[in-house]
Parts: sequence; structure tokens; C-alpha cells
Amino acid sequence: MKKIFFTVAMAMLCGPFMFAQEALTYQKPPQEILELAEAPLAPTMRMDEKGENFVFLYRSNFKNIEELSETEMRLAGLRINPKTNINSRQRYYTNIKVRVGKNSKEENVSGLPNNGRYSYFSWSPNQKKMAFTNTVNTGVELWILDIEAKTAKKITEANLNANTGMPFSWFKDSNSILIKTISKEKQALIDTKTAVPTGPTISISEQGVKAQNRTYQDLLKNKSDEHNFEQLALAELYKIDLNGNKTLWKKSDMYSGISFSPDGNYILINTIEKPFSYLVPYRRFPSKTTIYNADGTLVKTILEIPLIEDLPKGFMAVRTGIRNLSWRADKPATLYWCEALDEGDPAKEVAFRDEVFELNAPFNGKANSILKTIGRFSGIDWGNNTTAIAYDYWWNTRNTKTYIFNPSNNNIEPKLISDRNYQDQYSDPGSFVTKRNEFGRYTLSLNKGNAYLIGDGYSEAGKFPFVDELSLKNLKTKRLYQSKLTDKVEGILDILDIRKGEIIVRIESKNEYPNYYIRNIKKRSKPIALTTFENPFKSIQNVHKEVIKYKRDDGIELSGVLYLPTNYQEGKKYPMVMWAYPREYKDKSSAGQSTSNSNEFTYPYYGSMVYWVTRGYVVLDDASFPIVGEGDEEPNDTFIKQLVANGKAAIDAVDKLGYIDRNKVAVGGHSYGAFMTANLLAHSNLFAAGIARSGAYNRTLTPFGFQSEERNYWEAPEIYYQMSPFMHADTMKTPLLLIHGEADNNSGTYPLQSERYFNALKGLGAPVRLVMLPKESHGYSAKESVLHMLWEQDQWLEKYVKNRVME
Repeated sequence: MKKIFFTVAMAMLCGPFMFAQEALTYQKPPQEILELAEAPLAPTMRMDEKGENFVFLYRSNFKNIEELSETEMRLAGLRINPKTNINSRQRYYTNIKVRVGKNSKEENVSGLPNNGRYSYFSWSPNQKKMAFTNTVNTGVELWILDIEAKTAKKITEANLNANTGMPFSWFKDSNSILIKTISKEKQALIDTKTAVPTGPTISISEQGVKAQNRTYQDLLKNKSDEHNFEQLALAELYKIDLNGNKTLWKKSDMYSGISFSPDGNYILINTIEKPFSYLVPYRRFPSKTTIYNADGTLVKTILEIPLIEDLPKGFMAVRTGIRNLSWRADKPATLYWCEALDEGDPAKEVAFRDEVFELNAPFNGKANSILKTIGRFSGIDWGNNTTAIAYDYWWNTRNTKTYIFNPSNNNIEPKLISDRNYQDQYSDPGSFVTKRNEFGRYTLSLNKGNAYLIGDGYSEAGKFPFVDELSLKNLKTKRLYQSKLTDKVEGILDILDIRKGEIIVRIESKNEYPNYYIRNIKKRSKPIALTTFENPFKSIQNVHKEVIKYKRDDGIELSGVLYLPTNYQEGKKYPMVMWAYPREYKDKSSAGQSTSNSNEFTYPYYGSMVYWVTRGYVVLDDASFPIVGEGDEEPNDTFIKQLVANGKAAIDAVDKLGYIDRNKVAVGGHSYGAFMTANLLAHSNLFAAGIARSGAYNRTLTPFGFQSEERNYWEAPEIYYQMSPFMHADTMKTPLLLIHGEADNNSGTYPLQSERYFNALKGLGAPVRLVMLPKESHGYSAKESVLHMLWEQDQWLEKYVKNRVME
């Protein structure tokens, strides 16, 4: 096994001779944690529209370190394996089973390859077949699954180009597919490590042109990167039938998207254009959208977007011109899009922010205006000629509006269905139900002038999902069904047949694995089981779990999911691990709402702290850490004060219940939760130790905003300074475990953040340990990495929390 090196502070090593690094191979956690981490996953289920045929997809919990160590090129926001021409971080399924008929059993699929790595599953328009890809050592193949026959066959060689996403799209006839293949014109890639430079890399900025972009990672850096990106993006388009016969459809270009019209007669083709950028990822490079008919004849170039490096300031800033171009789902071939009415600048005061247009085939007339939105347009649920539902939102106020409008007559004023704070979970009216139409697209499920809504049903009393009928005439709702389960949790996924009253639900409890059922809301009969997945986590199925509610010192309601140790004894005081993630709010009411439910299945995923109930710890998971800024005040104006108040309130609440030794409490979090952890340790003495994974600790390294902070450093330097744990490293004396993926690709959480914070803490004599996980990104996926992370966390908690020695 290869050895890797983890950095630790000198103070962490025993003996008279201390070294800055510790040679250590991958470790595994204690057996009670290991057996939970290695428990097999239940399959993912794909169901056809009628709820009759099912495809079950199986995968492993983890990749392995060998997979992550394969060649990887990081270009323009993409991570590509240049040998296989697919995302180098792609998660694969490894087995497929089918069930034909609701009452049948899952059966194996014949013809599948050995050691398959499957991805990009797509139903055929008639839902009789499913296309998917299989990645082999030399590339990506296209395969076809025949549902009724339960067979699979390969129809291409390993020559698909999946570097920019989905590499194929079905033609309307369900007998042929448009595929992206590796371009025959592809030139040799440049080895950037050995290439001899021909000159310096130069970037320029023109006076007065502001480009206030977030700190993106994996960007192009030089001409060699530009060359490599272009070669990997180039593809040819072929039309291929289900027997593998193919014809060239379009010559080589940098294709980034393919979208068929609902009737299948037209195709939108998106291509990446030049010049490239070193400041933004490829999705903001110049692009062109062209309409072709189904035989490949050019119809019209509908959209050309320039390089997007400079936008107005603010999260609600957008570019000018056509945005969100797409096909109208209820029409054979009608395009729709929106355009900004404020020049994309949220600082400008206007009555309407966006205007929505549509254009019918053959696309040579004038576009029709069909709607104006008060906030930023965010989508439409299409119904028919006279009925559609539109949405907008405005981040600064957390507001969202839902409109019902007549797309055929813009003289009829749209009516507001809802106007609400989208963080207010208790007032959420739900999502509109859609059904598959004659074009195979999903449109509003309408019946005798009524539409239908499915909601989560969150309230102070818990989660009670519902189905509502909405009258399109008077916009009044009638409740058709609401879950009454109090010992389990029900989730409503879809409506199969509203006339019959059949809906698809998922039911689970704290010790029963989630399974799928057909419930009849008219007959009120017992739900019919579609799956019978068993609980793979038997050792913690009876662990005590409850949602506790408590208040912050300013009266804001807080909550968390509390787990007691598997060996809990009444009256005994236990160490505790608290895991959290801060969230910003614009009102106290929304901040105080809880969506946690003690009846949800206890699922210890790779990053969970629930494992530690088996090690004698109380665990407070998903502890509320709201950061509130009402009116003109921004949440981050009092970030530290609120953060510490949240932490203290949580400890006080569990301590009051009599479960813990408050001197033995650890706090931890991932990403922004890691940032939270470092700040809590720097600005309070509440905790015995901390665990911070993949965080950012110096906000001056993200000067044009971070998380929900849209002010730049020069507008609010005191906020950036005060919120940066790095700036307060001299006050931090609590043991801190830092873990970071060496290949973190998340905006702002460069590995440098943990490295520099560690150096600061080490230089000031703080007890700290830095673990850099080779090849890992923002989330960790290799089995070796995850098990070692669990081992590191266990060692840290045992030493500094459970066995803490008070001075």
C-alpha cells in the first residue's frame, strides 16, 4: 500500500524528538464504525410514467483511491479523464436489475458487461427502452436496455465524448439516438508539466470595466490549457440506430448541449466559442445556439452570447439579452426565453425585472411578449394555450412569487397565487403536479379546471405532506389528502392517477429503511408496497433519537436532532459531538422554523457524525445555526455574536436534559460548517475540541463575496476581517482537527485555506492537526480516504473530548 503523509503540529507528537510530518498509511476506524460505513446501499429506482416498469440501479458506497488516481485534467471548471473522455469524478452504478409489472420481482439483466461502470441513464420517448453509458479503460460506450426483454446490448465503440456532459439524446421515434463522439480532428494533447513555454501568460484589465467574479477553481491558466480544453471539447455528432448503424449528422465542433423540440422536428444545438477566459469557467465562455431540423439542415442561429466576465454587482445580476432559452413543453416547437428589463443590474429601480417571450416554428417571425415578472424570472410550468404557472424570486429579500397567466393573451393580467419568503417552510404551498403529455414532456396535470399541488407540510407540529386541488378559476385550494403518520415519515413523490386517487409515496421511520408505495387517497386503503428494502444499519436501529427545541438568548427558536449513545445509561454524563452548518436569514420567523423529524430514517452517510453513538457519545446533528439580518442589516454584520449564541444555546439545552458533561463537547462542520467551527473556537471557550473539514478561513482570499455575502472586501473590510478565523489565530487555543481534500474544486475553499490556517496556528503554538487527503475533492469519495477520515475523527475525539484532561 502506498504511503501518504499527513501534516501535524509539533505539539501533537510525543517524545523528545518531534517532526512536522507524520508518516502514516491509510487507517480504518474501530469495528463498530467500520461495519456501518461499509454497509451496502439500497438501489436507486427509476419508474416509468404508468408506475408499471422499474429499473433498479446499484452502486458501491465508495470509489477507490486507484480510480481517483487516474489521469485527470482540470480545465475551465471541468475535471476530465483524457483517456476515457468523461468526468474524472463521475459516480458509477455497477449493476442493473429490472421489474416488469408492479407485482413482479426484480430480475437480472442479461448481456451486461463484466465490471461495468454505468451512468447517464435516459428513457426512450416511448419508455420501452433505456439508454445508458458504460465507461471502460479506453473510453465511453453507449448501451441500450430493453425493459421487457430484460436484455442489454452495446451499440457503439468506446468513442463517446462525455467531457461536457450528456453525450447522447433520443430522437422522437425511439429508434435512433444523436450521439457526441470524439472528433477525428482531435490533435495531440499537450503535457503541461513538460511543455516548454513560448512566452509569458498575460492577462489584462481595461480601466472602468469591473469583473468581480467569485474565486472559481480549475480555470484555464495558459495557452496549453486552452489547446487541451478545445481538443477535449471537440466532438462530432452522429445519428445512430439501435443496431449500431450510424451516419454523420454534424461535423466537428465544441458541442455543449443538445435539445430536441417536443415534436422532435427541431433541435437546439449549443456550441462553445472563443475567446476563452482565465477568469471564469466554460459555461461563461462565448456560446452559440443554433436551430436545425431533424435531418441536420440549418434553420436559424437563435442566440450568440459573448464572453461573460463582467456583470453588474450583486447576486441578482444577470447578462443582457436572451436568457433561459428553452422549448415550451406543451407546444410542438415553440421557443421561450426571458430578457432583463433592468439591464441586468439589480441596483436599478424598475417595475419589472424580466420579460418573457416566445417564438413559434419556423422561427422567422417576431417574438411575442407573454409575461413580465416583478423579480428575476425563474421558470414556467406549462399547461395549455390558456394556462401556465410562472415563478420569480429576489435573493436580497428572499422573496418568491408564483403567477398564473394566459400565455396566449398578455392583455390578461397575471394573477398572484403566492407571494412569500422562500425560506418560510411553514407557508410553502407545494409544487405543482405535472404529467407526461403526448410529446413526452411534463406539463401541468389539469382536470376540469383544477391543478394539483404536492407539499411537504412542514409545521411546528412536524412534517405532514399533503395533496391540494387548486381551482384555476378562484385560486382556492381544497385539501384532498394529508398524511397523519406520527410514528413514521411520509413523503409524497408524485400522482399516478388523480381520478383513481393513486399517488406514489415514500414511507420511513427511524429504524425502517425508506420504501416506496402506491397509496389510494380515495379508498383510504393500506398502501401497496413497491419496494421492500431492508435496514442495513441494524446496530443503531434502536438508538434513541429526538428533535429537541430550545431558544437562543434573543428569543429565536432553535432545534437539533439529538441521538443518545447505543450504551446509554440513565443518569450518566456523556461527551457530545455537535455538527452544524450556518444559514443566513432575513427574518427571525423563518430562522426559527424546524424541518427536522425524529422519525426520519437514521442514515449514517460518509460525512455523518451519527457513527459516534456507537462509541459512547451523544450526538447533536443538524443543530440550528441561523444568522439573521432584518431590514437594512445584513446577517453577517453580527455573524460572530450570533454564532456563539447559537453554540451556547445548544450546549445549554442538552446539558439541561442531563445527558452530557458540558466540559466534553466537540463542534464540527464541513465547508461553511468548518468555517463556523474555526470561528467558534477562536471566539468562545464553549468547546473541548473542533473538527473542520474542507473549509475556508481567510475571507480576504475570496474578496468578491462568499456564501451569502455579496459585498466585496473593499465595501466591508471590517466584516471580512472579523469573520476570518485566520485573523484571530492568536486567540485560538482549543484543539482543532483540519481535514481537506488536496483536489478541492469548490469555489473559495482552496486547499491553501487549510494549509495557511494550519501554519498560522502552528506558529502560534495552538494544538492542531492537518490531514490532506490525496486526490479528494470538496466531498470525499475513495473508500480509503473516508475510512481514514473516520479514524482521524475518532482518534481526535477520544483524546481531546472523551478523555479530556481539565487544567
